[in-house]
Amino acid sequence: MRGRRLRFADVPEIRPTPDRVRETLFNWLGSRIHGARCLDLFAGSGALGIEALSRGAASSLFVEQNATAARALTTLVAEWKLQGARIERGDALQFLASGAAATAAPIDIVFLDPPFAAGLLAQAASLLEQHGWLAPQALVYVEASARDALPALPAAWQPAKAKRAGEVGYHLFARRSGVATR
Repeated sequence: MRGRRLRFADVPEIRPTPDRVRETLFNWLGSRIHGARCLDLFAGSGALGIEALSRGAASSLFVEQNATAARALTTLVAEWKLQGARIERGDALQFLASGAAATAAPIDIVFLDPPFAAGLLAQAASLLEQHGWLAPQALVYVEASARDALPALPAAWQPAKAKRAGEVGYHLFARRSGVATR
């Protein structure tokens, strides 16, 4: 994305991940991003999935419910000729529950950034595990309100890194295969 400026849809609910947080996240991911299959849930601006593609991810699946944001993301992907991008407009939880993963390759890296006040984080995490979305050694990035404790997440998700930037708490979890989920 160097030299390109992301334009965000004019949607009040969209809270793009700040530049310094994105930089830290992608430093954490390091070489794991190259060739990775990514899932950008509650995509909003799509900044995380786009950054992943620009750093060598094989694919990025964006799931966004807001029609305006999904259209803006579709336009941006086309303008930038991003290979490996797929945009699904719809509810992220319904998408996860649909079992679409059964026909797709498992996801290596998930960007999980639901609206903070909606209380969707635990349910999305559970659906990722229940429906076979994740590769055995997947990484899951979570953004949440820094003021609130994280909800119970699957036992297979082991904390790897965490930081805070203002009101945003951001966390990287490493999935460990063979650990029972809660």
